[in-house]
Amino acid sequence: MSRITNRQLFFQHLAQTSDKPIGIEVASAKGIYIHDVNGKAFVDMIAGFSVCNIGHSHPDVINAIKAQVEQYMHVIVYGEFVQAPQVQYAKALSNLLPENLQSIYFTNSGAEAVEGAMKLAKRVTKRTKIVAFDGAYHGSTQGALSVMGDEYFRNAFRPLLPDVLHLRYNNLEDVDLIDNTVACVIVEFVQAETGITPANKEWLLALRKKCDALCALLIVDEIQSGFGRTGNLFAFEGYGVVPDILLVGKALGGGLPLGAFISDTKMMGTLTDNPVLGHITTFGGNPVSCAAGFAALNVLMESNWINEVQTKEAYLIAHLTHPAIVNRSYKGLWMSLQFSSAELTKKIAAACITNGVITDWFLFAEDKIRIAPPLCITMDELALAVQKIQLSIDECI
Repeated sequence: MSRITNRQLFFQHLAQTSDKPIGIEVASAKGIYIHDVNGKAFVDMIAGFSVCNIGHSHPDVINAIKAQVEQYMHVIVYGEFVQAPQVQYAKALSNLLPENLQSIYFTNSGAEAVEGAMKLAKRVTKRTKIVAFDGAYHGSTQGALSVMGDEYFRNAFRPLLPDVLHLRYNNLEDVDLIDNTVACVIVEFVQAETGITPANKEWLLALRKKCDALCALLIVDEIQSGFGRTGNLFAFEGYGVVPDILLVGKALGGGLPLGAFISDTKMMGTLTDNPVLGHITTFGGNPVSCAAGFAALNVLMESNWINEVQTKEAYLIAHLTHPAIVNRSYKGLWMSLQFSSAELTKKIAAACITNGVITDWFLFAEDKIRIAPPLCITMDELALAVQKIQLSIDECI
């Protein structure tokens, strides 16, 4: 009798999110490469959706994980015991952030950070209305889904949170629709899932000014854009617009699950009483995840990778070209390639996999291919990946 393979078990026992998963059977991952069980190497040009900004399996991260596992793993719900990995990582992050972003609440994921931030905004302002934007992606939990900017994904799960107003992204006229009933405005400075759409600085300044005038909170979602992706540690630094609440995730955990919402100490204190435990999580800020994230942050800050982002961006702009590409959008080491149809895009993405390059499309833009390699990718590695992508396009047209 033949043995049931892991691939068969994958479809039998793991809940599926699509009818056509990429399906690479992973054996190992290191640096910019993922290897399958047959020994084939794939250049990871999406970095686990910007999770693996320093690459896969960095030895400093692995050593930090091993050291922490030997001391302790989970000991109690978040916020009750003083745990060195949480404290040290929070301090390191606060050293890199503005003075109004010094209180860090660790969660399990970016979506949970969104949930906590929305609760905090309601608690601080004593208002209920939330402003979000068309094309936004903030996660798939009920609250995060409510502020997602795509009705196709929202509609199947209604009713969602009430009092959510979706405005047009980068539209100055719509800023006037924000009034004194609004608790918060949640925004990505670079919209990820529309295919890398950067915000206009004038529009962001108008949002900041409106929030200040109305005492509404500006929540900036840097879950995908954070930790060097755009050429700054955080995208908001490049715009000169400081959030009231910062959302981070993905690369925050160095490859392990971790998210956080970050704000002013006084505002965050409103979650501690009336009711006590106004926001709680069992596994948020897991000490092993915090140890991994802290090590990854140190690796990133001690490297020159963020400073190299503009050079690598310029290389992609100059060399990742093809007559079949309808349009490109980019911000740092983050690019979308638009083709004439979703069908062609998916065909090209599949050809890339065959040729040893991992890429995919965007949630709200199936006619665009995602380019977001680990920041540690070398120029030679980037050149090789570009050649393979161009070859894949040639094979499909």
